[in-house]
Amino acid sequence: MSLSDILQTIRDEEARVGRDVGATRLIAVSKVQPLERVVAVLEEGHRLFGENKVQEAAGKWPDLRARYEGVQLHLIGPLQTNKARQAMELFDAIETVDRPKLARTIARLADELGQCPKLFVQVNTGEEDQKAGVLPTEADAFIAECRDLGLTIDGLMCIPPVDEEPSLHFALLARIAKRNGIDELSMGMSGDYEKAVAQGATYVRVGSAIFGERVYG
Repeated sequence: MSLSDILQTIRDEEARVGRDVGATRLIAVSKVQPLERVVAVLEEGHRLFGENKVQEAAGKWPDLRARYEGVQLHLIGPLQTNKARQAMELFDAIETVDRPKLARTIARLADELGQCPKLFVQVNTGEEDQKAGVLPTEADAFIAECRDLGLTIDGLMCIPPVDEEPSLHFALLARIAKRNGIDELSMGMSGDYEKAVAQGATYVRVGSAIFGERVYG
């Protein structure tokens, strides 16, 4: 599908379920994509991108930002505390706040830097051992802990298990967000973003459907 096709699909689904058209923003996941593919999407006018690794983003986006105004960058992969400063200087949003040590590091750096990206708490809705994220039963307490540190939690993020109905996980994330007064939901990827839109996603993260299959060198 083309970028315009995916955007139209999102708009159609918003209209179908009675949401405001334009309520869902598309994060183009550009991790390990050849530079020419990323440039092609920028040339189409798209400005919101997601990267998994701080180091890869640092090698790619400063130059691209100098060439294209208005780029916004979300970190959607795990963040090590020793990369937190670089991430906070590079990204407009960090979607993977998932443990107290990282929250404390971000709070300290926010004071030092005088600024902080938008922050999303990652929730491990499927309670999978191999995935990062706070457990659903611990999410409320962790969000409160982050707020006690002076952090603003703008959103929640999840990655559902591949073998389960994603809508159930999106609905769970939406309930956690609602009871904690959180407005932003980053959920849905190439295979299930329409279901995420129907459950209230404000961001969907789509990579291969926009760029083609990833190229691992």
